[in-house]
Amino acid sequence: MKKEEFIYGIHPILEALRSGREVEKIVVSSALRGQNVAELRTEAERLSVPMQHVPNDWFRKMGNVNHQGAMCYMSAIEYTSIEQMLPMIYERGEVPFLLMLDRITDVRNFGAIVRTAECAGVHAIIVPSRGHALICGDAVKTSAGALNRMPICREYNLKETIKFLKDSGIAVVSASEKFNNFYNDVDMTTPVAIIMGSEEDGVSPEYVKLSNTTVKIPMYGEINSLNVSVATGIMLFEVTRQRRNLNLI
Repeated sequence: MKKEEFIYGIHPILEALRSGREVEKIVVSSALRGQNVAELRTEAERLSVPMQHVPNDWFRKMGNVNHQGAMCYMSAIEYTSIEQMLPMIYERGEVPFLLMLDRITDVRNFGAIVRTAECAGVHAIIVPSRGHALICGDAVKTSAGALNRMPICREYNLKETIKFLKDSGIAVVSASEKFNNFYNDVDMTTPVAIIMGSEEDGVSPEYVKLSNTTVKIPMYGEINSLNVSVATGIMLFEVTRQRRNLNLI
């Protein structure tokens, strides 16, 4: 990251949060105590901004800067919420097409996924406030600028978000090589949200249980797994294929 994507010190970070600037992540020394730290924690929780506590030695890699035991990464984009996005999609008379990412931590994978999603006509991408790749300049570059066009919804609790989607008429589909149904045998012409999970262990079991359907991409080689950005592309363009056949797009 470039230096201008950092802010140092508790007071400047608080000012950035309260002024509405998009903060990606806050890092605070575990040695810090007092009212200011408590205020920062409260404000971060209110805005669903992740806050990480680290040993004071962690800040040595920042170089000769007056960090005061606290710094934050600024986001390269402006976030929105799915509660705001969904009514707008329905009001336009369009069939919602959403993508939820569960613990995709690699910036390049994330950027590639956003680029593919934009090309496939996805309305919005939902990401968790914790355990996700930093949305920085590298992510924007990898996405070929798609991050400037694609609405990103940062949600504090994906379980509650899934429940909200289902209550809003969205079919939630979890994808992994561990499941039984083939992805092209499932109807995705209705309002749909595709969940793609981490490359380490796939979609979280708690999200799988809440899903309407689970699907897999058939594998015929010996490796038996795909890079998550490639698998996401296959899933998204299957939705596009099905909807084109019914003239829905």
